[in-house]
Amino acid sequence: MKKLMNAADTLLAESLDGFAASHADILALGPERKFVRRRTPRAGKVALISGGGSGHEPLHAGFVGVGMLDAACPGQVFTSPTPDQMVEAAAAVDTGAGCLFIVKNYEGDVMNFEMAAEIAGRDVRTVVTNDDVSVEASTYSTGRRGVAGTLIVEKIVGAAAERGRDLAALQALGKDVNGRTRSMGVALSSCTVPAAGKPTFQIGEDQMEMGVGIHGEPGRRRVPLAAADDIAGELVQSILNDLGLKRGTSVLLLINGFGGTPALELYLMANAVRRILSAAGLTVARGLTGSYVTSLEMAGCSVTITALDDSLVALWDAPVHTAALRWAM
Repeated sequence: MKKLMNAADTLLAESLDGFAASHADILALGPERKFVRRRTPRAGKVALISGGGSGHEPLHAGFVGVGMLDAACPGQVFTSPTPDQMVEAAAAVDTGAGCLFIVKNYEGDVMNFEMAAEIAGRDVRTVVTNDDVSVEASTYSTGRRGVAGTLIVEKIVGAAAERGRDLAALQALGKDVNGRTRSMGVALSSCTVPAAGKPTFQIGEDQMEMGVGIHGEPGRRRVPLAAADDIAGELVQSILNDLGLKRGTSVLLLINGFGGTPALELYLMANAVRRILSAAGLTVARGLTGSYVTSLEMAGCSVTITALDDSLVALWDAPVHTAALRWAM
């Protein structure tokens, strides 16, 4: 194992210190590094809080800031944060309008966020993301996994929160966006959890894992490596079969890298997927390409498609200023 670290048990703390120092104009670390919070809370705004195991950066801490999350709780690598982290984060960023928890559908995350909501002593609602079409249950989850579509939910709901929508409306919006969103990924290599010191799974040089999870969980099947167009075709067709979009629908397309795939290859995949969607009569109204929901150094990518309407386009276009996403409209 070759990694830039001093020791596995100090990796997360040292990384968080460097992250907070690098983006001190946007965010700050909570006590004992239990959460990352927006530097300047906005009074009267519903607070959006997410989190999960580390190793998926920039998810979630990289999305803390204006127009997205108010706080993110980082667990150890591929390990859920603990309920006290969410409780303390909620206390730090709730300015009186309540909190919305955005939670990926993994058993540890769901259980710990539920416990936090029960003991927080404040108005808390939850949206659970489960956009992965690959498998109906996996090593970490009961039901579909929450993967890169979580970013879409956080951005759109974050914009609506910035505009002053109340807690019930934001929860309904989050559930709607999640319902419009589907993802599927492919892995070309494994990843190595620092504490384990060896690859999570073994895969041949001429093989790929279709439908892999973001923790390296098994997908649908192990198959021979194929051309990018063929990979894109299977990922997109699986999503469209599940989403059931009519011709003429406008969509948001996210091509997400898993950490070990260069931008050169991600943009090639974006091109391939766009051609497939165009042939299916779908319009890519908005797009985003890059490594946003990673799996340490795993090579591969995922495709996420969200069905849009005019109101969702406006929320996607709304200004955002975080470590990982920044634009002004």
